[in-house]
Amino acid sequence: MELSCTIIDDEPLAVSLLESYVNKTPFLQLKGTYNSAIDALARLSEQPVDLIYIDIQMPELSGLEFSRIVADDARIVFTTAFGRYALDSYRVNALDYLLKPINYPDFLQSANKALQWYELLQRQETKNAAAPPPPCVVEAETIFIKSEYKLIQIELRRILYIEGLKDYIKIYIDGEPRPVISLMSMKTMEDLLPSSRFVRVHRSFIVQPEKIRVIDRNRIVFGKEHIPISDSYRQRFNDFLNERSLMPRM
Repeated sequence: MELSCTIIDDEPLAVSLLESYVNKTPFLQLKGTYNSAIDALARLSEQPVDLIYIDIQMPELSGLEFSRIVADDARIVFTTAFGRYALDSYRVNALDYLLKPINYPDFLQSANKALQWYELLQRQETKNAAAPPPPCVVEAETIFIKSEYKLIQIELRRILYIEGLKDYIKIYIDGEPRPVISLMSMKTMEDLLPSSRFVRVHRSFIVQPEKIRVIDRNRIVFGKEHIPISDSYRQRFNDFLNERSLMPRM
């Protein structure tokens, strides 16, 4: 793997030294050198690089200021004669910090750190690209409910609400004169229904918000029936409605 890089320093001798280090590091490819951070900005917007070696103290635009402007794709290695800037370099998420005078072993160690960072990034991108897409989850459109000695298939879209009465439940269905009665707990029924379509509003009631037409004083109105919204379920119900932009918070 090769990394493209550039050097920015207002001291020509410092530029020459780093250029010599880059030239003898096999995986680094020098794309340009600059004595001004402002000049470098204009060029790097057209020809971005992987790695930028930049002095911190420079006229017009400092290395720290430059690091806040340059594109996030490039990694920054600060070069400076002043150790007091080390903390600032970490605040701007620099990859490394080299203290002048810079020797080649320190430079090479820093370059290897950059290489490892990019190799890790490349492996992660390859892994993400190779990963199969998540399975498409298709919700069931019907459920089977045991009522007396029969299994009754019920379309989810037609359910208005479910009422719990001790050991059994009543399922009220749009267009049906009588509810389907089944011997099961409210918890079992709640687990059976898709949470994206049904919400519990009371210890004894589960509703399908899509079917709600009127909410009157903390009660859901289904024809002549008024279903209470209890305090313990009110926040959850409000969140459910707000997520779907059905109505303003109660």
